[in-house]
Amino acid sequence: MSIENYIDQLVKNAKTASRTIASANTEIKNTVLHYVAEGIISSTATLRTENEKDIRAAQKAGLSEAIIDRLRLTDSRIKGMAEGVRQIMSLADPVGEIIDGHTRPNGLQIQKIRVPIGVVVIIYESRPNVTADAAALCLKAGNAVILRGGKESIHSNIALYKILSSALEKAGLDTRCIQLVEVIEREAIDLLLTADQYVDVVIPRGGEALIRTVVEKSTIPVIKHYKGVCHTYVDEFADLKMAEEICFNAKVQRPATCNAMETMLLHEKIAQIFLPNIVKKLLDSGVEIRGCDKTRNICNNVKHATESDYYNEYLDLILNIKVVSTIDDAITHITRYGSNHSDAIVTANVTNALKFTKEVDSAAVYINASTRFTDGYEFGMGAEIGISTDKLHARGPMGLEELTSYKFVIFGNGQLRK
Repeated sequence: MSIENYIDQLVKNAKTASRTIASANTEIKNTVLHYVAEGIISSTATLRTENEKDIRAAQKAGLSEAIIDRLRLTDSRIKGMAEGVRQIMSLADPVGEIIDGHTRPNGLQIQKIRVPIGVVVIIYESRPNVTADAAALCLKAGNAVILRGGKESIHSNIALYKILSSALEKAGLDTRCIQLVEVIEREAIDLLLTADQYVDVVIPRGGEALIRTVVEKSTIPVIKHYKGVCHTYVDEFADLKMAEEICFNAKVQRPATCNAMETMLLHEKIAQIFLPNIVKKLLDSGVEIRGCDKTRNICNNVKHATESDYYNEYLDLILNIKVVSTIDDAITHITRYGSNHSDAIVTANVTNALKFTKEVDSAAVYINASTRFTDGYEFGMGAEIGISTDKLHARGPMGLEELTSYKFVIFGNGQLRK
């Protein structure tokens, strides 16, 4: 079968299955998720074996350690996937929720009701846990989903897809509610992006290059997450021990994630005290640091930061540092170089904290906490379909509600418009 015919069959199957899953009740959807969670745990050994094939191929291809870390499935990450699915089970089913309702003077009763979007295509890179997260969220929100992971995680994704298909079959639901694109040719993506007769929305997860390509080629609405150029601003009124711990966590804990800090900003009044300790700690952990002139005057073991560096989403152990004169300078820097993803202030000054949250236009704005918390699981959504940097329809971590639309249902008793 040609790739064109293969994709054509997938999207048609998804459209057909979307009607089935849209009308499925909460109990049956949760039953599927129960089987998925059980299947993930019982298949730990198989998942590790298949994932190791992807790891070896990634190492052979010379991918960075940060990217390989995103790709790797450990026992704890596999357990975390299953826990994420169980958490989605425990969440309220959004489908059928009455968002709003009122009665008009003519007696018409108008209700605004939450409904599934329909057919969702998820295009993603590296992280195989997205396969489980995206499938579970789309299913609970009543959508059919087509998953297209990166070639670097193909063995892991196929292993997870078998678990998903088995769960659907055991629960008696159409197995076409969840489909995986098992071919790795890029032509498959191009064909998916123009299947607007069958697909309702495309959600890309990955690097900026992937997302821009999807946006340029798609004839279907796209919910975007361009990149995560996240900042932490250490204010002059910060608890410096807290600031050190927050900044270290935001950069080092998992640097290849979109919510990792890429630039640390700090007030000049605390730079002499704060910089030497945090720079040493970061360097000792393998972080390459690129700093402004003021930073380098204090720490001469820091590389020079260029203008273009401040726009970069490194997804690696690389960090920019810039010393600023005021909180306004910090906000101006974030406005200019940021990506409207996640930004944090560390301060004990309430006025400055509120100013920062009001003036920084990002999907998630933190006071005295690491940007690494921008995540559907950490926000209590069970998992996430992605983190949108758009402002329309969805913004920030996308959970169940963000995978729904709504319709108006009107009850009458013979009213005619005059």
